[in-house]
Amino acid sequence: MTARVYRDELYGGRHFPKEIIVLCVRWYVTYRLSYRDLADMMAERGVYVAHSTILRWVLTYIPEYAKRWDRYRRAVGCSWRADETYILVKGRWCYLYRAVDKRGRSVDFYLSEQRDIGAAMAFFRKALATHHRKPPRKITVDGNLATHRALRLLRRRNPTWRRVIVRSCQYLNNIVEQDHRAIKRRVSAMLGFKSFASAATTLLGIELAHRIRKHQFSIRYRRTRRYGSLAGAWNLALA
Repeated sequence: MTARVYRDELYGGRHFPKEIIVLCVRWYVTYRLSYRDLADMMAERGVYVAHSTILRWVLTYIPEYAKRWDRYRRAVGCSWRADETYILVKGRWCYLYRAVDKRGRSVDFYLSEQRDIGAAMAFFRKALATHHRKPPRKITVDGNLATHRALRLLRRRNPTWRRVIVRSCQYLNNIVEQDHRAIKRRVSAMLGFKSFASAATTLLGIELAHRIRKHQFSIRYRRTRRYGSLAGAWNLALA
């Protein structure tokens, strides 16, 4: 009697097997590779796939991959450092709001076309919703007036924010400014995004790979483990 083979419905109707799809998506969000680079690398291995197909894989599967990885997410600290940086989208500069805790672990991110009170409020609401079981006690922000006003408005509307201490210190925010480099370094190889939706999805994958690199999930890929590699950790997380 043969054992039952589990088939993930997520890949139903695809011409390429699951292993090829996961490999291309994982390599794209983890390393400084273009879609054409990946297509050439696959061709050297006897797999002929168009670069546009890999692009569709990234935009289709990254949201689901992020959900499956989040099942193993570890809690972050209660002292957050928040800051924003610039991302080029369709020839325009957009704003990427990011936050890390005092140990450098990523809290959350939010891409916005504006740098105003509404964008800052949306970012903090999203971050709190992600970490509602362990809300922040301290938040360190820069001197941007819109960010401070957003936190004051959140204090009026949500009692959770009333217990949060808001600080503004240049040196304490160095940790999040340094953490921007990993994201900017990966994005710089893409020469900008063509649409806001694709930028948000791709950044979700890049942030996921960055969190995996910082061991923010309960799945570990040390050599002493039976899966023994980053690829093995991905296989377990997406199972």
